[in-house]
Amino acid sequence: MSQVWYSSGEVAAYLRVPEAEVMLWARRDEIPCVRRGDRFVFRRMDVEVWASRHLLSGGDGPLKRFTEHLEKSSAPDASEFAISRWLSPDRIAPALESRTRASVIRDVVAFAEQTGLLNYPADLVRAIEAREREGSTAMPGGVALLHPGHRDPYQFEDSFLVLGRTLQDIPFGASDGKPTRLFFLLCCGDDGTHLRALSRLCRICRRPELLEEIRAAATASEMYEVLTRADAPPSFRGWRGA
Repeated sequence: MSQVWYSSGEVAAYLRVPEAEVMLWARRDEIPCVRRGDRFVFRRMDVEVWASRHLLSGGDGPLKRFTEHLEKSSAPDASEFAISRWLSPDRIAPALESRTRASVIRDVVAFAEQTGLLNYPADLVRAIEAREREGSTAMPGGVALLHPGHRDPYQFEDSFLVLGRTLQDIPFGASDGKPTRLFFLLCCGDDGTHLRALSRLCRICRRPELLEEIRAAATASEMYEVLTRADAPPSFRGWRGA
C-alpha cells in the first residue's frame, strides 16, 4: 500500500480533538510526524498505530484527554458500537487449535471469512501482520485486539467483530509479558468507525474479571452472554426480561 499523509486538520478530524491539540503534540514530539517547512504532516499508518497503542495501554499524561474523549464518544449508551450489534455466537470460535503467532492470525481470519462479510482474506492476513510488526495489539490480561493498520472500504461488506479463543497460550507480545488466549478481530470499513469501536472494545477488555469469565465459559453462546452483559448500560446489567 502506498503511503497516505494527513494534514494536522485531518488528524484532528480522525482523532476527534481540536487541531491546536494535534499541533501541540507535534511540537512536543508526542505524535509521529514530519516537519515540512512551517507545517507538519502525518503518515496515516503512524497515526493509526499511535492512536491504537494509547487506546490499548489506557493512555497517560498529555494523551489521557485523547483516550478519555474517545471513551465518552463510545460509551455504553452509544448503541452504534454495542457488542450485540457487532458480534453473535456464530462469530465466536471457542476452541482454536492455533499454536503460534502467525497461525492464530491466519486461523482467526479464516474463521472471519465464514461470516460472508470478508472479501479478501489473504490481504487481511497481510495487513494484520504488518500492523503487528508496528507494535503488538495484545493487552495485559491475555487478550489481543487484532486489526489491520488501514481501512479499505472494499475489504468488508460491513463492519463486524469476531472472537477466537485458543486451546493453548500464545506468546503475542503483551506488555505484561504474559501469553494470550483471547483474540478479537475488529473489521471496519472506515477510520472513524474503527477508532471509536476500538476504544469501546479496549474499555471492555481492561476488566480482568470479565476476561476470566470469557476464558472459563464452556460454549460460544456463554462467551457471548458474558460479553453482552458486560457491555450493557449499568442499569440494565443482570436484566433477563420477563
